[in-house]
Amino acid sequence: MRNSLVIKGLTKTYANQIKALNNISLELSNGMFGLLGPNGAGKSSFMRTVATLQSADSGSIHYQGHDIARNPHIMRSALGYLPQEFGVYPKTSAFELLDYVATLKGVLDKKQRHKQISSLLEMTNLTSHKDNAVSTYSGGMKQRFGIAQALLGNPQILVIDEPTAGLDPLERNSFHNLLSDIADKMIVILSTHIVEDISNLCPNLAIMSEGSIAYQGSPEQVTEGLTGKLWAKQVSKGDLAKLEPEFELLSARLHRGQYQIRTVSDQRPDDSFAPTKPDLEDAYFHILKTTETQGHAQC
Repeated sequence: MRNSLVIKGLTKTYANQIKALNNISLELSNGMFGLLGPNGAGKSSFMRTVATLQSADSGSIHYQGHDIARNPHIMRSALGYLPQEFGVYPKTSAFELLDYVATLKGVLDKKQRHKQISSLLEMTNLTSHKDNAVSTYSGGMKQRFGIAQALLGNPQILVIDEPTAGLDPLERNSFHNLLSDIADKMIVILSTHIVEDISNLCPNLAIMSEGSIAYQGSPEQVTEGLTGKLWAKQVSKGDLAKLEPEFELLSARLHRGQYQIRTVSDQRPDDSFAPTKPDLEDAYFHILKTTETQGHAQC
């Protein structure tokens, strides 16, 4: 089944007058969609609003043509949600906890419920750990358990908030493979500030900055704008401090004790710089810097 999630003009301002969401509009269907942005960009506010955990001040969310503000139960019945942090009972096994969550989600037939739990434990490679307390799991195991609980009840939309923060490279790779396996069957919204996660997983993304969508499209499209305009050179830590005031640096990447500085310019800044191929991280930093500059100019 093809799923349709249409978000138009979503706006949310909190009591402290912080505008967390500013006219967000997106149209999503099956597959992995990345939401990239720094901490405080509004990603978690967006995810909570889509998950019907908070209401928007204005705008609309329609799932399969249904207005979610009027029919929140339609979204809740279709949704699997993995927040950035989720609590677990300290002495409860994975199987027991999944059984409890499945019951809350309305999977009341015991035989059907246990069959689904066993299938999800196998898919997340947790079958041999099903009788262990989830509180004893490693970070990667807890995230895989989080996916298993989010997939209970066969959701059509999966919302995942900062899933790989704190995971080691092996755990992250395992988690990426798991997400890739399920993405064709549903809408998966992956919110993160880790550029590599989006680059590896998402054919489409949006970059959020200060509550707004600063870019929407594919990773390839967003990097194209920097082709022929990105320059780099290696410098020492001491030279970096001297060069920062002279050049408008996009980033300084530490590599084997040296910094590779990168800057955007229509022409070579000087003979010491060499052209370099842009990646998603370059485009991400460039969009954030451009958005920040425009925001200051409007103040």
